[in-house]
Amino acid sequence: MIPTGEQLRAARALLRIEQRDVAEAAGVSLETIKRLEGIKGPVSANAATVEKIIKALEAAGAVFIPENGEGPGVRTRKPLG
Repeated sequence: MIPTGEQLRAARALLRIEQRDVAEAAGVSLETIKRLEGIKGPVSANAATVEKIIKALEAAGAVFIPENGEGPGVRTRKPLG
């Protein structure tokens, strides 16, 4: 799955975590997170880097929703308390 910059930003916002936290969990630089979140549409980066970021966000509770005719999206795995 290739997420959009908007999905990455939305996932982080829904989880209420900072860019630095995502970077640390994914093992990538803070600048990488900032750059990818700033992209409009599908992100363009090394596939392994994108996979690490997705896994870090999913581990924190994000669920990425692929394009389904109404656009890609993101939601939380369970209600936040």
